[in-house]
Amino acid sequence: MKKHVMLVKPFSLEDEKDSENTPPNLIQRILSLFKNVRPGSDLTNFQLPPQMNLARSQLQCYGEIVYSFDGHDLLGECSRRDKPIERMKAMVTWYISTLRPLIFGLAPYNPVIGETHHVSNGHINVLAEQISHHPPVSALHATHEKENVDVLLCQYFTPKFRGAYVDVEVKGKRVVKLLNHKETYEMNQPKLLMTFLPAMGAHWAGKIVIKCPETGLGAELQLLSDSFLSRFTGNNKRAIKGKIFESSSRKQLYEISGHWDRTVTAKNTKTGQLEVIYKASENIAKLKTPIVENLQVTVINFLGRLFVLFDIRNSVISGLQEVSESESAVVWGEVSEGIVTNNWEKAREAKRDVEEKQRESLRKRKASGQSWIPKHFSVARTGKDWDCVPLQPTVPRAPIVVPL
Repeated sequence: MKKHVMLVKPFSLEDEKDSENTPPNLIQRILSLFKNVRPGSDLTNFQLPPQMNLARSQLQCYGEIVYSFDGHDLLGECSRRDKPIERMKAMVTWYISTLRPLIFGLAPYNPVIGETHHVSNGHINVLAEQISHHPPVSALHATHEKENVDVLLCQYFTPKFRGAYVDVEVKGKRVVKLLNHKETYEMNQPKLLMTFLPAMGAHWAGKIVIKCPETGLGAELQLLSDSFLSRFTGNNKRAIKGKIFESSSRKQLYEISGHWDRTVTAKNTKTGQLEVIYKASENIAKLKTPIVENLQVTVINFLGRLFVLFDIRNSVISGLQEVSESESAVVWGEVSEGIVTNNWEKAREAKRDVEEKQRESLRKRKASGQSWIPKHFSVARTGKDWDCVPLQPTVPRAPIVVPL
């Protein structure tokens, strides 16, 4: 049986110039979709045509913030620092690196239940799984083999139509454990805003809180682009301000400021010393397309951008486990190929096939009285809150890797 694997390049800083050329009818197309939607409505189950999809699943978007980077390994650096305050600074830096540019008018696929995404980059191994479809809940486990770092995400989002904009609140937990230091860092996720009026745009907004109970240190970051007016003042676009402090006394130790898509600095409030802690151009630019190791590939050059297409047969790949049938790049492979080549009929048909397979699977489970059990996570639900625990302590190396 042949598999169709489509891997696309993560969205990098240098790709933004392509997204700035917004089609003139895009805003009309978007507003026409919402013409019968009342402000305040939940858009969780809202269906989008392929023309408004990114060529990737939401699981891939979650995975990319961990495994997709250029230059320095910021996640591993969190554990390499000797002092608690330096580790908190490094954690703030890593968190800022997970903020990625957004494309107005385009959204990733809503993952199907049981879908997985498994990718490795150097010592970092990432495994994500869609543990629920209604509501859409995603779990991610990543481990850093060399530095003994553990990352766990259990996230779900609630997009709501507000008339002039859509806001997407991301709920759930994001936890990073530095096992060598026996430290746990808990953090939240900012909102995503997609504005239609008075100006089109997509950006991150809101307050980020990071806390470490073991060290008694905390950090708060404010994304200042959550105001419509800020879109007309260049200095505030993607600006970030915040502080690192002692949790018990609230004594401020560092002042954080800058722009998450450019440069961010930390100022020691005692000495006044200023240091650059993050440069976006050195971390989220020139991002590489993941590949399946040791396979011949077809490279699609479409409008100057490269996409990697694999047609592979079920077999062991150079001693590594084979790419899973549930892998995002397999599940959505033909949809993504249709999108990147502007073959919209192929994309529509392929998307209908994916969605119908999920509906058929649901019908069979209901008929047999079976409930869905995730393969890689233990899941608990209390009301609207979800929690998950990985079934394995570490994530194995993946057949899909980020090339060196």
